[in-house]
Amino acid sequence: MNIGKEILFFFSALGAFNGLLLGIFLLFFTQKKYLANNFLGAMLLASSVRIAKSVCLYFDGKLPKIYLQIGLSACFFIGPFLYYFVRSAVTPLETVPKRWAWTLVLLVALTLGVGIAVPYPEYPVLWNKVIARVIYLEWFGFLLASGILIRGLLRKLFSRSYTMKPAETWISMIFLGNVLIFLLYFSSLVNAPFASYISGSIAFSLILYLMITLVIYKKKTDELFLLLPEKPAVKKLSESDAELWLSKLEKAMTEKAVYKNPDLKLHDLSREIQVSGHQLSALLNERLGKNFTTYVNEWRIAEACKMIATEQHLTLEAIGYEVGFNSKSTFFAAFKKIRGTTPSSFQQTANQPITN
Repeated sequence: MNIGKEILFFFSALGAFNGLLLGIFLLFFTQKKYLANNFLGAMLLASSVRIAKSVCLYFDGKLPKIYLQIGLSACFFIGPFLYYFVRSAVTPLETVPKRWAWTLVLLVALTLGVGIAVPYPEYPVLWNKVIARVIYLEWFGFLLASGILIRGLLRKLFSRSYTMKPAETWISMIFLGNVLIFLLYFSSLVNAPFASYISGSIAFSLILYLMITLVIYKKKTDELFLLLPEKPAVKKLSESDAELWLSKLEKAMTEKAVYKNPDLKLHDLSREIQVSGHQLSALLNERLGKNFTTYVNEWRIAEACKMIATEQHLTLEAIGYEVGFNSKSTFFAAFKKIRGTTPSSFQQTANQPITN
C-alpha cells in the first residue's frame, strides 16, 4: 500500500470509528433523552458498520465473506433509522410508536433469518445480485419518505429570503448527506463508470467530521438535532392583574411567611398566588424592579433585623436559619448586600442603650 492509499485508508477508517463514538454518545451519554438523538445515534452506528466494511474490503480484497454480510445487513437499517430520526426531530416524541418498534423487530428478524438461511459465504452471487439490490431499494424507499416529510425544510434551505434555524439546517443537511452516500454506494453497486467503491466512505467521513466539529462547539448538544416548539410569549401584565397579584404576594409573605422556607422556589411562590412562573417573574421585574431571589431575601433580612433587635438570646446563625437561609455564609452575604452592613455590626447598633 503506497502513501496515498495509506492516508486514504486512515482518513476513511477514522471516519467510521468516529461515527461509532458519536453514535454511542448520542444513544447513551446525552443528558436529555430525546428520541431524535437516539435514532440519529442508531443511524450513525449502522452507517459506521457499513462504512467500516467498505473500507476494509477496498484495502483488503481477501476480507472474510461474513464481514460483507454484516456490512450489507447494517445497511438494511440506515433508511429506517434516518426516517425515524427525521420524524422524531420534526415532531418531538416522548416514546417510540408501537408501529415503529414492530417494524424494527420485523427487520431484525428478517435480517437474521435471511443471514442464517442463505449466508453470504455460501451464496455470494445471490447476495450481490438480489439481496443487495433489495436492501438498497428499501433504503431508497425510506429516503424518499424522509424527503417528502421535510420537503418544506428543503425548500427553505435553498431560499434566500428565509433564515433557517440551526436545527432546521442540521436536519436538512443530515438528510442530504445520507442521499449523497446512498447515491455513491448505489452507483458503485450498478457499476456506474464514474463510481468508486471508496467514495461513499470518504463522503461519510467528511460529513461526520463536520458534525463532530459543530457538536463540540455547540453548547446545547442535546437539542441540536430537533425542532422544539417555540416558548409561548409571556402575556403583558394589565394594571388590574398586577395590583391583584401584588396584593396576594404581600399576603403570602406577611400572613404565611413563605419566605421562611429555605427551599422556596419561583414556581412554589407562583403556585401560592395562582399565577405562572413567567408571570410572577415579569411581575417582580416590571413592578418592583427586582428578581425573585432579591425579593425573597429582602423579606428574610427584614425579619432577621426584627429578631436581632428582640431575640437577643438567639445567635446570628440561628436567626439566619430561622428566617429561611440555608447557611450562615449566605445569610451574612445577603444581609451585607441589602443592609450595607454585617449582621454583627447591626446587632451592636441595635443593642446599644439609648442615651439622652
